[in-house]
Amino acid sequence: MKIVYLGSGEIGLPTLRALLDAQKGGRHELAAVITQPDRPVGRHLTLAPGPIKQLALAEGVPVLQPERIRRPEAVEMVRALAADVFVVFAYGQILPPAVLDAPHVACLNLHASLLPRYRGAAPIHAAVLAGERESGLTVMYMDPGLDTGDALLERRLRLRRRETAGSLHDRLAELAPGALFEALELLAAGTAPRQPQDAALATYAPKLERSSGRIDWARDHVALDRFVRGMSPWPGAFTTLPGARPLTLKIHSALPVRRCVGNAGEAVRISERGVLVAAGGGGGLLLREVQLEGKRRLPAAEFVRGYPLPSKTRLGG
Repeated sequence: MKIVYLGSGEIGLPTLRALLDAQKGGRHELAAVITQPDRPVGRHLTLAPGPIKQLALAEGVPVLQPERIRRPEAVEMVRALAADVFVVFAYGQILPPAVLDAPHVACLNLHASLLPRYRGAAPIHAAVLAGERESGLTVMYMDPGLDTGDALLERRLRLRRRETAGSLHDRLAELAPGALFEALELLAAGTAPRQPQDAALATYAPKLERSSGRIDWARDHVALDRFVRGMSPWPGAFTTLPGARPLTLKIHSALPVRRCVGNAGEAVRISERGVLVAAGGGGGLLLREVQLEGKRRLPAAEFVRGYPLPSKTRLGG
């Protein structure tokens, strides 16, 4: 099949590599890669290509970067590729009907959840935040709705006990190529199923911002533990230290503590294991690795040696 890949995030790198290998083996033709325009990065805001573009160019695949894929000139450019299948994975723009209808066979999306649960931009974070025991990947036919298209197939995996959004992201990235190639084989054979989603079971995972990582210490220790893991590595769970100018303290890792006496947000005990902060409901969170704004990541016990916290310091304001 003649395939166009639309993606921008690192989660799609294993899938793009698999498509490149398939092209080298004569199984499919990768006609082009469509990705987001270069964005400014770093302190000097230098324009830099994303990982998908870098890989595609290194392998000699044409790269298209429309600022808005719904603009007429972009639609015509996409339609001119005359592809059999579009494969969409973390592209970052909503495709208009004219683009969805462009491929001859299907426009497929790889979505990092078991649809209809966690439609939207942050399904991986949402699964960890909710304490799900299972997640997975859905290959679906795209339609104009938000992840509402019929499912072609899904692949499931169990979440590990200390799963983070980052570790689940990487595991789903590795799961995706096998799921995609099975879907392509079913399409080629004319036996690909279409399973409508049950809209009554739908849940949503909206886009996260940097501010989404702010910790609410009134939540119980179980929810706070999931929150730190669900926000790792991005946008990162954080709190603030009191002072004339409150300083941001990012929490890289922590452990839940069932019993802890103190008001929510109080640093109640400091030891070699870390800093114990009281949570809502009588539990606590043991901070293990932290990072003060502008500083390097440190074990919490080492951090307080350089930045002492008076007894009952209240974090979070």
